[in-house]
Amino acid sequence: MNNYEPVIGLEVHVELNTKSKMFCRCSADYFGKEPNTHTCPICLGLPGSLPYINKQAIEDCIKIGSALNCEVPEQSLFERKNYFYPDLPKGYQISQYRWPLAINGWIEVENDEGKTSKIRINRAHQEEDTGKLSHLGGVTNIDFNRSGVPLVEIVTEPDFTDSSQIRDYAKKLQLIFRYLGVSNADMEKGDMRLEANISVKRKGEKGLPPYRVELKNINSFRFMVAAVEYEIKRQIESLEKGERLIQETRGWDEDKKATYTQRVKEEANDYRYFPDPDLPKLAINKKDVERIRNSMPELPQEKIKRWVKNLNIKESDTSLLIESKQMADFFEKAIEYAKKHQISPQELANYIVNRKIDLIDTSIQQIVDDLVAKKSGVVDDQATLEEMVKEVIKENTDLVEKYKNGKVTVIQALIGKVMGKSKGKANAAKVKQILQNLLK
Repeated sequence: MNNYEPVIGLEVHVELNTKSKMFCRCSADYFGKEPNTHTCPICLGLPGSLPYINKQAIEDCIKIGSALNCEVPEQSLFERKNYFYPDLPKGYQISQYRWPLAINGWIEVENDEGKTSKIRINRAHQEEDTGKLSHLGGVTNIDFNRSGVPLVEIVTEPDFTDSSQIRDYAKKLQLIFRYLGVSNADMEKGDMRLEANISVKRKGEKGLPPYRVELKNINSFRFMVAAVEYEIKRQIESLEKGERLIQETRGWDEDKKATYTQRVKEEANDYRYFPDPDLPKLAINKKDVERIRNSMPELPQEKIKRWVKNLNIKESDTSLLIESKQMADFFEKAIEYAKKHQISPQELANYIVNRKIDLIDTSIQQIVDDLVAKKSGVVDDQATLEEMVKEVIKENTDLVEKYKNGKVTVIQALIGKVMGKSKGKANAAKVKQILQNLLK
């Protein structure tokens, strides 16, 4: 198997969180809603209905392309991608193929060994989502609430060489979508779906293999990594047996931990792309592109570079701090508060990373107070103090009994016992509060 190397390209579909659908005014907030209640003649593809373009979706697609270092051409055009499937009410999907909104980008990814590689982005284009099929008891039901929801597809060149790069790429894209505010990118809800095009060739072989296998609509990072690794192994074993591999679409069976054939894959010309006669060409104004780019927030990788350079934070400590925009915003607010108490950004980062704090239950003041206490030698940690208090309660049942019988002044003696255990360093006020709570 060491004689082969994989050739992998990735396609990521992400639903935009616009208020309305891509080509009509139906609400795009469809998840969990009663089936077929967010529809109209346009997204149902009824005769005589005419689509019109969602401006916000176009701007969001340009943001995504810009975040991936793409160029934005001066012209873009919607086409009809023709194929029949029950969840596609018009018999075609409005998409972009030859004139996408963003082209020729790149992003850096890391593998498990920490080696960095540049992945080329072929394009990021705008299209509409399909309806959703559900299969129950031999009956297939179709819910068209999702049909027409704005969808951006990001297509890479075949630059991936292992599954760890794919995991890093997908996670980075998910963070970018969330920082930009263009999508929740929740894979469990189908906001973000992954597809991989995989083939293998002998090491040193020039060019691309004469086939590729597409893994379709995978909705978790773990499943994608497992499916890619299985498929690489399957293809190598087939080639070693002298079998001919064909261009096809395969799915992932999580129960069997194996891929399976869905259909023989079509080529682009099988879709008979042609410009949608009901939609105008898009003339992209450079000033509008500049305005859109200027409205974008600082992205995760930019934030990491700034933290490392300006705040002297170790890059290895930043992964948890940027895992959500809420965490990054919390950390930056905490930095300003911590400075007033001579707490460095790295000390603050260490505290947050090591404790894996819960943003809901933790305040900035609480973190800084704990760090100040630690620097001054005071034992202020809640868990440590609780452990000491419990030991004192267990060792002094007579004093505990008196307290519970109404002699509340005995609590001072219990506090004294805790102070003795901590060699006088415990935060007495916290010790008293913990005792009162435990002796209720």
